[in-house]
Amino acid sequence: MPPSNTAAWVTVPKAYPFTVKEAEYTPPSKGEVVVRVHAVALNPVDYARQELGNDLFSWTKYPAVFGSDVAGEIVEVGSGATSRFGVGDRIIGLALGLGSNRPADGAFQKYVILTEIAMAHIPPGLSYEQAAVIPLGLSTAASALFQNDLLDLALPTIPRRPENGKTVLIWSGASSVGVNAIQLAVAAGYDVISTASPRNFTLVKEMGASQVFDYNSRTIVADIVAAFKNKESVGAFAIGPTSSGPVFEIISQIQGKKTVILANGPPKDVPTGLEAKWVFGSSLLDTDVGPAIFGDYLPKALANGTFTAAPAAEIIGNGLESIQNGLNILKKGVSAKKLVVLL
Repeated sequence: MPPSNTAAWVTVPKAYPFTVKEAEYTPPSKGEVVVRVHAVALNPVDYARQELGNDLFSWTKYPAVFGSDVAGEIVEVGSGATSRFGVGDRIIGLALGLGSNRPADGAFQKYVILTEIAMAHIPPGLSYEQAAVIPLGLSTAASALFQNDLLDLALPTIPRRPENGKTVLIWSGASSVGVNAIQLAVAAGYDVISTASPRNFTLVKEMGASQVFDYNSRTIVADIVAAFKNKESVGAFAIGPTSSGPVFEIISQIQGKKTVILANGPPKDVPTGLEAKWVFGSSLLDTDVGPAIFGDYLPKALANGTFTAAPAAEIIGNGLESIQNGLNILKKGVSAKKLVVLL
């Protein structure tokens, strides 16, 4: 008898609140595992999908199980899975329900299907709740920085690559995507200029940024343009719904690559001479970047302490019933932390 499963369902588009009820336990196929979920982290895309329904992602089929960030324990391994993973392993993973349209692949349930390409071991000493903050932020950042159709930077290494004399702008460095992007870029040998609110300057510098500017400053564009004097830009990663305007202005005025990657939706009103592209968080799994980050880099970097699970996790409840309240809190805004529910 398979174990009983429960999920937080969105039964029809724009349904509120989630309906917590039974879900089918799905056995893993080749290259997949079943994970007993111990912690899920919440992301803005989760409440956006609930509020906007098919207006946001038209392909979503209902009833659906949302959620991307998983930390838990493997309970079953499908045939053909690599020897990297086994029953009992503690892992983090990126749940792929948004793309697959299969409820079994959504994070907000007791037992979830994950693919080995989007997983990594959790080292001893790192809790499930803190590990859960990583997957979507990491995959979005890595896709933007390293895919050859986006910024196409050199991949990170352990130990980090020597500094190459090139600089990347990462806007909103204290966000869950930003803290991952800064660490990855620094490990790949790049200098990082970033932005944050003043209370988060220390965090952003701890992640590895060489300079941090207040994105609410009236002189932010001029300040960052001046900071790029005598530096070679390799482009920018604009994180946040209001980031594209100032980032376009900055990149238009400095020397180097004229490419801006956007984390919050397809580009609009792109100035002449710039190239702007939207990054989809799981797109790295269709390229060599996915295995390079989740397989080669992340497990070793977490284990030796050169990569920090960030931002800080804040537990806001226990059980699937707590997810809706957590998303309500997230919608009001959080800073330099990620909300987590324990299961």
